[in-house]
Amino acid sequence: MKVKSLVKLGIVALLIVIVAFLALNGLQVGKYILKPVGSAISLGLDLRGGVSTEYRATDTTMENYDFLLEGTVSALRSRLTNSGFTEANVAIQGTDRILVEIPDVDDPEEVAEIIGTPAHLEFRDPNGNVVFEGNEIEEAGVTWQDENQVLYAVSFRLNSEASKKFEDATREFLGQSISIYLDDEMISAPTVQSVIAGGSGIITNGDSSVSQQESWDWASNLAMLIQSGALPLDIEEVETRAISATLGIEAIDGAVIAGIVGLIIILLFMLVMYRLPGVAADLALLIYVLIVFYVMAIIGVQLTLQGIAGILLGIGMAVDANVVIFERFREELKEGRTPVNAVKFGFRNAGRAVADSNITTLIAAIVLMIFGTGTIKGFATTLTISVLASLFTAVLVTRWLLLLICKLDVRNRALYTR
Repeated sequence: MKVKSLVKLGIVALLIVIVAFLALNGLQVGKYILKPVGSAISLGLDLRGGVSTEYRATDTTMENYDFLLEGTVSALRSRLTNSGFTEANVAIQGTDRILVEIPDVDDPEEVAEIIGTPAHLEFRDPNGNVVFEGNEIEEAGVTWQDENQVLYAVSFRLNSEASKKFEDATREFLGQSISIYLDDEMISAPTVQSVIAGGSGIITNGDSSVSQQESWDWASNLAMLIQSGALPLDIEEVETRAISATLGIEAIDGAVIAGIVGLIIILLFMLVMYRLPGVAADLALLIYVLIVFYVMAIIGVQLTLQGIAGILLGIGMAVDANVVIFERFREELKEGRTPVNAVKFGFRNAGRAVADSNITTLIAAIVLMIFGTGTIKGFATTLTISVLASLFTAVLVTRWLLLLICKLDVRNRALYTR
């Protein structure tokens, strides 16, 4: 029993070292590459530097305003992506604001030029010739694909000049595709199923196996892109801020140093205060840190200063959970129980308190994530990940490690408690 427990603890320690090494340095085996966690986690605007611009819709009383606002966001995002700013963030703020954040940009005028330039929408025949352009579309929206009202389609209406050109094109290329391009990027290639006269028609998905929600998502997105030749809403610039990359580097360096120093102090504190149980707590805490950063890298969380605060708060909660558990463990030892039984009863008595404190924090974090915006959402996201990792390590990992230590059959009670 002693040897098995010692071997398991050794394996855990070795795995922590290996996983931490991979997190810091990455690994490449042939064509397979595991990036270091630091490079896999994208940095937010406050850490990386760039431009943040806020826009306001000038008219919020328009019919289908919410739909038009989403269309404007989609159009802005498409323009920035096509201009090479693939990491740009475009989000609705409140009811009438749009926040555009672009990392690694020094000139705010560059952003204004991209956003202020109308997107170029074209309908092209199979030979690549332009049939008509976006400024000839009078209206685009979502409609039912047929009278059964199961799947959605995109309806559109053209002006008189484009109507004639489109009628001729659908007659010539019946059964072939007329593709839709936005800024030279193809966004749809519907097949011509009949001659379209009168300037009005619909675009169907062509896939009858999709769900109604998937059909709606496809149709609404395409309709917004079609009408984004000019932005669906008129917007005006409210505020533009250029954020220095130097400030971000200094901030993240300071946060990293503070986090490392704080973590070392916590590890030493747990060892001094709790002896052998402190070893279990330290191993669990290192596992917690690795879980948090690997999860952030895998799901693509953007790290901000507020997000770092969420991680550090989570570390504090993880330590607090271990303190509560170990104090209950000590009380059971003083009642005369064996170390193994003290672990079982200690976790039974402390488990509910630990779960309650973490769950209440988790509820608050989820509410912030749902209703918060910008940096508030970044803080809530990292806090949610941290709380879930804290619950897992405190309730399962620490218990398992502490049982392994107790099964080493160390007779000196002073190594378990004061």
